[in-house]
Amino acid sequence: MSQKTLKILGWIATGTAMLMYISYFPQIINNLNGNKSGFLQPMVAAINCILWCSYGFFQKKKDWPIIIANVPGVVFGTIAAITAL
Repeated sequence: MSQKTLKILGWIATGTAMLMYISYFPQIINNLNGNKSGFLQPMVAAINCILWCSYGFFQKKKDWPIIIANVPGVVFGTIAAITAL
């Protein structure tokens, strides 16, 4: 696979990962409206995303698709977990 194709694939994966984590938004709204959901899954997702962001950030050449893809998971996973308490 060419480098150009891999780069395109990386950015497509980034976009779909961001959509996956942004999908926590309805869960957060439900939690705030008193319809609490589980705490564990979004917290584990947030921890996983922190690890992936760290991995991408501490590479010799920063891996921006990995970092950008996981930042929404840190934010929305943490918010979903906290509001589920």
